[in-house]
Amino acid sequence: ITREGDRIHLEGKGEPMEYAVKMKQIPEEKLMDKLLEKRQVTPRMIEAVSEKLVKFYFAAETSDLIKSFAKPERVKQDTDENFEQTEKYIDVTISREVYEEVKNKTNDFFRKNEKIFQQRIASDRIRDCHGDLRLEHIFWGDEISIFDCIEFNQRFRYTDVAADIAFLAMDLDYHGREDLSEHLIGAYVGESGDHESMEVLDFYKCYRAYVRGKVESFRLDDPHIPGREKEEALKRAQEYFNLARRYAQRF
Repeated sequence: ITREGDRIHLEGKGEPMEYAVKMKQIPEEKLMDKLLEKRQVTPRMIEAVSEKLVKFYFAAETSDLIKSFAKPERVKQDTDENFEQTEKYIDVTISREVYEEVKNKTNDFFRKNEKIFQQRIASDRIRDCHGDLRLEHIFWGDEISIFDCIEFNQRFRYTDVAADIAFLAMDLDYHGREDLSEHLIGAYVGESGDHESMEVLDFYKCYRAYVRGKVESFRLDDPHIPGREKEEALKRAQEYFNLARRYAQRF
């Protein structure tokens, strides 16, 4: 934004007054959640997303600080917080049976698999990741764009790459495309050589589904959300918690 005499111009040749960012609007119909609704997401598209993610993870930053967020005691802080924050929703969005089963299975996993967490750290699989890798954050255009990563909290971004890819796999499962979810995992493991991720994927898928159930539960307490939307949030929360249980029964 420039000034020439008493006139102000956009992209003019006068003295700069301010700088503006020119943005392109992403057409919603090209987001992968919308494409999935129309059954237009193919295995080849999933492979292309996986290829992009593998390159991203390979180049992503890692450090002792970043790795510290994947220590088992640190990850357990996150799962403990989830259970503390959702206890109030027992018999609302989650049954006591599901709550106790997921909680017990999660805590058992920590007790039995500390070495796996340490191996993931030693293998440099802990990176500055996306943190919110869902279908609605992937744009399919002339090239794939993955956007809207978590910026406000490093804690949610500094994680095992398996936890990141698990988010997208869980999202595909939630939308009824277990076939594409399995294809994503197969493509990721084949491209990255990260075969050890299979030891933690169900754990992290459970974690991701539980977090989504928690977030949807929180919507019930928002006085600004209309009743109809709260009913929909209630249904989604129940579905996510039940999905978390399915994953927990695998480990």
